[in-house]
Amino acid sequence: MFGTFVRVYKMSKFLIVTADDFGLHHAVNDAVEQASRAGVLTTASLMVAAPAAADAIRRARKLPQLRVGLHLVLTDGHAMLPPVLIPALADAAGRMNNFMFTDAMRFALLPSVRRQLQAEIRAQFAQFARTGLALDHVNVHKHFHLHPIVLEMLLRIGKEFGVRAVRVPNEPLWFAASDGAWLSGVGAALLTPWVRFMKRRLRSARVLYNDHIFGVAASGAMDEVRMLQIVRRLPSGVTEIYLHPAAQSGSIIAASMSQYRHADELAALLSPRVRSAIASAGVSCGGFADLVRMRRQTRQIELSS
Repeated sequence: MFGTFVRVYKMSKFLIVTADDFGLHHAVNDAVEQASRAGVLTTASLMVAAPAAADAIRRARKLPQLRVGLHLVLTDGHAMLPPVLIPALADAAGRMNNFMFTDAMRFALLPSVRRQLQAEIRAQFAQFARTGLALDHVNVHKHFHLHPIVLEMLLRIGKEFGVRAVRVPNEPLWFAASDGAWLSGVGAALLTPWVRFMKRRLRSARVLYNDHIFGVAASGAMDEVRMLQIVRRLPSGVTEIYLHPAAQSGSIIAASMSQYRHADELAALLSPRVRSAIASAGVSCGGFADLVRMRRQTRQIELSS
């Protein structure tokens, strides 16, 4: 069944447009609501421990057309558990550092750190479950689930919470290296073995994932021009475009985002030109939940034939 469904949807085009960092700031939540009501946004990824998470959840409940997933935060963000329970992950204020290479090594080498990591992942899943929102997907802040240990924990713990889809950061080289950004292109190429491993693990777990993604190399700069460029060359299969929209830009949203053009990304989501281009592209739009529904329909057809 799963294999048949994969073959069917790869022959067509399905587009998921996601806003990450939902709950990080009220300006982000404003943007998500605007883009969901009037733009091309189909999904949002919720940071359950972020400062404006409660506001994001309240808004999401009023947006039944918006699919919401969990944006697991394991670096450069707020932890769910009290700092005393995860001293290796968060400081006294509950803030996790941004030293991903060091943390990756600690996850691999230190069992005590892995236990704390596992507890924090479980706590964020549990917090999302308490919102009562349907879990559309799971992705991880800064794609930290490329780390095999993080991916294993995500899938094992996520199974208890009904995970059905996970983002794969598989950005086409033509886009990653566009505008002369050759270093980004090289980075995308170096990730290829990890992406292949991730896809194998997801297929083994029977979890859906996107075939292509846009937004990695141009994070914080996904403006109207880039959105139109992507839509013109939209490949077959499941494509996810993710952005970081907000009503305000830069460090007011987060210190690590001083160069992000959040407002330009919101403008791209609200752009009539982008909306028209998608409508003319012969593409179906929605969230991962819609793919799950399509998979069920495929199974029913198989069983009745």
